[in-house]
Amino acid sequence: MNLKSDHKAKILVVDDIPVNIQLLQTYLSSIGYETIVGHNGEEALQQVKEQKPDLILLDVMMPKLDGFQTCKLLKSNNETKYIPVIMVTALNEIEDKIKGIEAGADDFITKPFNKLELLARVKSLLRIKQLHDQLQEKVKQLEQAKERLRELAVTDGLTGLNNYRYFKEHLVHELRRAERHQSHVSLIMLDIDYFKNYNDTHGHMAGDEVLRTIAKLMRSNIRSIDVAARYGGEEFALILPETNKKAARVVAEKIKKLVEDHYFPNEETQPNGKLTVSMGVATFPDDAKKLDEFINCADQRLYQAKALGRNRVVDD
Repeated sequence: MNLKSDHKAKILVVDDIPVNIQLLQTYLSSIGYETIVGHNGEEALQQVKEQKPDLILLDVMMPKLDGFQTCKLLKSNNETKYIPVIMVTALNEIEDKIKGIEAGADDFITKPFNKLELLARVKSLLRIKQLHDQLQEKVKQLEQAKERLRELAVTDGLTGLNNYRYFKEHLVHELRRAERHQSHVSLIMLDIDYFKNYNDTHGHMAGDEVLRTIAKLMRSNIRSIDVAARYGGEEFALILPETNKKAARVVAEKIKKLVEDHYFPNEETQPNGKLTVSMGVATFPDDAKKLDEFINCADQRLYQAKALGRNRVVDD
């Protein structure tokens, strides 16, 4: 029988009699297992917390906190309940085994024990523990992949902002919340002035870099509760919860100025000599009470800003 371990497992040996501990350590170390020691139930709980063993050999008969109580505490804790526990006992009564099973023990071995039997039981439970750990890691990886897919589903690939789908869903949520709490929500629609001219003159790669830069300026200058999204093409949107018209205007003017002051490569070729943005602002419930009307109001003010000469904010 090959009892050599592929993985240097860490095993906690818990017994109040030193000679028993020494015997178990000798057996376990002979095939490469690392051992740590607890002399009673309280020490065992502390060692488990600090050392995170792969398996526990737990004596039943101990002062203060016996093996049954210790096992029950371990199995009732989410962080330790999957660590295999082999109860080591001089008792061979069926009632004691039932008590151990009820406490959560995974296996039993009776003193005096056979070395090969002991090591075989240890190896078997370690294999199960390893499979459980691998399964947990796979579950964790799947959850991370699921979260990543969810992020991709609501993220614009070019700018890293939220996409149109997320914008609509979140705006519905914020309007409902504002209605419940009788508060304000403001919406800013932003469009890059003469973007087609810049794109056609300097190429799509340069145009994409402009989009990324403006997205970064927006994201870096809003609150954590605000939402910046790419609405489509060169048009962006900002959702500002708990924000009235006056405060929203301040945000819009700040972002407009940041864009105007930022140097974009070759922006001097733009019709107005600089790369700028136009913005429209609407506030719920003052300007509209329904989703589509609210978005349309901000959009109409955006186009009004363009009609008035661009590089400006219109909020009424």
